[in-house]
Amino acid sequence: MKKAILFLLVTILVSCNEEQQTKLSKGIYKAELTLQGNQVLPFMFEVFKEDSLEVYNAEEKIKVTDITYKNDSVYIQTPVFEGFIAAKISNNFLNGHFSKPTLQRVVPFTALRNSKNRFEKTNPTTVNITGNWETVFSPNNDKDKYIAKGIFSQDKEGNVTGTFRTTTGDYRYLEGIMDGDSLKLSTFDGAHAFLFVAKATDSTLNGNFYSGNHWKEPFTAKLNNSYELPKAEELTQLKEGFDTFNFSFPNEKGELVSYTDEKFKNKVVIVQIMGSWCPNCLDESKYYVEYLKNNPNPNLEFVSLAFELDRTPKQAFQKINRLKEEIGINYPVLLAQYGGSDKKEAAKKLPMLNHILSYPTTIFIDKKGKVRKIHTGFNGPATGNKYTEFKTSFKSFVNQLTKE
Repeated sequence: MKKAILFLLVTILVSCNEEQQTKLSKGIYKAELTLQGNQVLPFMFEVFKEDSLEVYNAEEKIKVTDITYKNDSVYIQTPVFEGFIAAKISNNFLNGHFSKPTLQRVVPFTALRNSKNRFEKTNPTTVNITGNWETVFSPNNDKDKYIAKGIFSQDKEGNVTGTFRTTTGDYRYLEGIMDGDSLKLSTFDGAHAFLFVAKATDSTLNGNFYSGNHWKEPFTAKLNNSYELPKAEELTQLKEGFDTFNFSFPNEKGELVSYTDEKFKNKVVIVQIMGSWCPNCLDESKYYVEYLKNNPNPNLEFVSLAFELDRTPKQAFQKINRLKEEIGINYPVLLAQYGGSDKKEAAKKLPMLNHILSYPTTIFIDKKGKVRKIHTGFNGPATGNKYTEFKTSFKSFVNQLTKE
């Protein structure tokens, strides 16, 4: 009898907890992250079911299915990356934070259902920024200054899409508006939360770039439709005295995998320097998975060298394996470094390179062991024609190497 009563009480309590549990309602939500100086970074997502939603950035759709609930709160784990949203649900309103635990970053988060505009437009559009923009970030700081190319398209209503390309990669799918002469662009993908605001004329942009609530820097740009960045193949090189590339790092079983292994002998080897936390690396890895699926070749091997933020190898491989499972990587991903992604420290692990400027960086090695090309950074799908050009060039060059 006592057992029966206890079972009944537990059943009632569980039922009550289930009844009190609040779930996300279907619909389109406008989310906002609060940054420095009370700047607000908006992004849109749509809930299809209580355990399924999509985040939207221009043409990008990020499907999220790792959604859990407890009482009146929801936990939304973004795919691949460690960033997550935790928020209380109150009717059609969410209130909480976006967190990246490894970097100890927490950003205030809110979201409202049935709010359909990413940015609210208050003034008639007075400037059209369609075109290519020669850009400098941190122009007055020699230490932090770097160049970029803005690529933007604006429609009749003042809606803007595009991205900034840098020498190390692109700033993802940016989406926003021209509000009068004010440019507002944002993106959110679970790893990066970027906001760009600027005053525009027909030929200039002057504004600020915000990354989460931890980074702010100014930028300037001038319209220049013939502007091009330095070639990605000219930025990273072998040091004088080196004519080969070598690596020896552990896999998840603790086994050392080296370029001198039989697996790579007399084959073309593509070596990717990357991190599971890096969105440009994710884009590049997706392309490599797609390429291998469509172009299997016994004379070709891929291998990735991961530089991870986590404090222990176990934690690092958990992130690496999550990435592999999410996008179907079936080639080795070795742990080159854990505890940080500092490029100077990373360069010490690969002393044959003059430096590591970017995650990702890819080294092309021919069948005789000679480095034929080093490609710095990655221009992903958000760069449009540049991404198409990269895929054509990559396929042509790899085909050439495998036929030699």
